[in-house]
Amino acid sequence: MVDPARKIRIGNKLYFGDDDLVAEVIDNTTSRGRTLRFLFDGPYEEFKATIEKLGETPIPKYIKREVEPEDAERYQTVYAKNEGAVAAPTAGLHFSKHLLKRFEIKGIDFAYLTLHVGLGTFRSVEVEDLTKHKMDSEEIHISERCVEQVNAAKKDKRKICAVGTTSMRVLESSVSTDGYLKPFDGWTNRFIFPPFDFNLANCMITNFHTPESTLLMMTAAFGGYDLVMKAYKEAIKEKYRFYTYGDAMLII
Repeated sequence: MVDPARKIRIGNKLYFGDDDLVAEVIDNTTSRGRTLRFLFDGPYEEFKATIEKLGETPIPKYIKREVEPEDAERYQTVYAKNEGAVAAPTAGLHFSKHLLKRFEIKGIDFAYLTLHVGLGTFRSVEVEDLTKHKMDSEEIHISERCVEQVNAAKKDKRKICAVGTTSMRVLESSVSTDGYLKPFDGWTNRFIFPPFDFNLANCMITNFHTPESTLLMMTAAFGGYDLVMKAYKEAIKEKYRFYTYGDAMLII
């Protein structure tokens, strides 16, 4: 996908570098971006190497400096495994291997799932009737192992903490009629906003999000609008850091 550009139409070809890479526009996205099909004749490893040579780590625009080699590692969670997202799930950036080990010693279990974040996550809501807002579909994977862990915790009435709005969207995208998690490999365009009854997680870690974003609306749905707005006022007053590399809150 590329940034919205009216002059780029379906069927157009885009050239990257010194014609190192060619892509054809095959569709428009819900968030006014473009879906591309790369015309590359070669193995995946070679294609990936070409992409990495031409591109750079997409650090946030408010970081006023050039991209550094270290950013490729910083812009990942320590438990990241699967390629596919266009942005890091920011709540997970607060976790280090040392912290995960301390949780393990305390008996806290970790269930891993995947959501490949798309550009639509950065799109502001521009409609007053929230039911009219269309989310871009994003690919998700929920394994049998993850399902067993989450459902066992629910049956035992233990705390289930979603690390980030991304994890919460995955959980709420594959829930059975009796409120338990189901395995899933597919796509979700789930938009969560107040009021909403959450089925699985009873606490959530999340960063401070931009106004009019779907991420803030989900946070308000989970924590309650008044309480979340009170927390945001406190964060602004105390000069907390917002957005990707910012501070986080724990909602319980």
